[in-house]
Amino acid sequence: MKYPIGIQNFEKIRREGYVYVDKTEQIYRLVNEGSYYFLSRPRRFGKSLLISTLDAYLSGKKELFKGLAIEQLEKDWTEYLVLHLDLNVGEYKTEESLYDKLDAFLAPLEEQYGKLSSLHEAGQRFEYVIKQAYLKTGKRIVILVDEYDKPLLATLSRPELQDSFRTTLKSFYGVLKSMDAYIKFAFLTGVTKFGKVSVFSDLNNLIDLSMDERYQTLCGITEGEIHQYFEESVRGLAQNNHISYEAALARLEKDYDGYHFVANGEGVYNPFSLLNTLSRQRFGRYWFETGTPSYLVEVMKQDNYPLPDLTQEQVTGDFLNSIDSMSTNPIPLIYQSGYLTIKDYDERFGFYTLGFPNKEVEEGFADYLLPFYTNIRQGESAFFIGNFIKDLERGRVDDFMHRMSTMLADTDYKIVGDSELYFQNAFYLISRMLGFYAEVERETSDGRMDMTIKTKDYIYIFEFKLDGSADEALKQIDDKGYAKPFALDKRKLIKVGVNFSLKKRCIEEWKDE
Repeated sequence: MKYPIGIQNFEKIRREGYVYVDKTEQIYRLVNEGSYYFLSRPRRFGKSLLISTLDAYLSGKKELFKGLAIEQLEKDWTEYLVLHLDLNVGEYKTEESLYDKLDAFLAPLEEQYGKLSSLHEAGQRFEYVIKQAYLKTGKRIVILVDEYDKPLLATLSRPELQDSFRTTLKSFYGVLKSMDAYIKFAFLTGVTKFGKVSVFSDLNNLIDLSMDERYQTLCGITEGEIHQYFEESVRGLAQNNHISYEAALARLEKDYDGYHFVANGEGVYNPFSLLNTLSRQRFGRYWFETGTPSYLVEVMKQDNYPLPDLTQEQVTGDFLNSIDSMSTNPIPLIYQSGYLTIKDYDERFGFYTLGFPNKEVEEGFADYLLPFYTNIRQGESAFFIGNFIKDLERGRVDDFMHRMSTMLADTDYKIVGDSELYFQNAFYLISRMLGFYAEVERETSDGRMDMTIKTKDYIYIFEFKLDGSADEALKQIDDKGYAKPFALDKRKLIKVGVNFSLKKRCIEEWKDE
């Protein structure tokens, strides 16, 4: 089987025999039931392939769709002129960079369909090209825009440049409404949706599919599609990893499933990680290996956000589905980027509860951010965590705490300057990392990090104090009865009290009993 890893061109996939998970029934409905759409999905989730498939369909390339669902649905196969703009390539570091990108898109079209030398602004030029193309072809035009938001994400830390880009793009995309009489169909994709003074504020005819139940599986791969297209691949995965077929399915689900784009919706697998796993026949963190967007760290730096709140906040759909550049809350951006997903929905109050979609994302998220809160360098966290686990498995509390103290010492607080918030975030990440090897039951208590970790032979109860004492921490373990649930457990119980000094910005002392 040929897996289309990194291949975003539908025609190449079909002509060269790569497997294609058939989404064409949904694509047919989109085109025939509406005209203007927007879809937000995380990176490497199939947005570009979707745009390419729409391009082939609306260009009338019937032969590429043989054997697919749309072959039986479409009768006319009308050929339209498709204008395809891809903003993904480019760094957008200067004001001229966006204009140059739009100019490279418009100039060839102006050569073919005509231009007015008096028009310089990109939106006006786009408007003129659409009208002239319609007059020359006699058919309405199709417009496809991939990664519409790349210039805006690239300038999150440069608000003045972002405002300039926003003004340009608002005018450019606004053409979709003013030229409605000449446009057959338009589809825009991106990772995020910017709110308030948005590039879409004038486009009240744009249907947002991002949380539309009808199209929740338009990108990504469902469990049913795994069985339909990859049954033999899963059996091979099981054999090569010396596990049962059922265990292989369960591991795939745990590592890569769990994305929910609507309340109580169908789970969707990350297609990039799933296809890489089936192709290489081994499990890995493939999505994270391709790099985490720099804007994620930028927003964490700006917002001084308490990480434990990531999976505790309740948010509305409107808040979740639109990014306000003036907001100090990074949750919408983190959600839309694919690091959080919908876990629960309170229908009475309209609140969503978020969580990490799967093990790959949760582990990768903690692993990626840990170097920004500790002196661990990128790529070293597995070594540190492995040694932590060995210490805990052997009952070596002092070794564990010495290692922890070293890891937190001499940090420059790269993301937050507030010491209390720093310790809270650092231990949240550490507990998340430990949670993949041991069982972390309790994460916070009145803003302080508490951990209960179980190994084969030991149970550890950690209590952390800020500018208190290790004795006070141990006393709280006893006073609040943290050990009672383990009274009948045969494993050895170890209580550990830890005190942080905010003045010294380090672990000052610890005691165990």
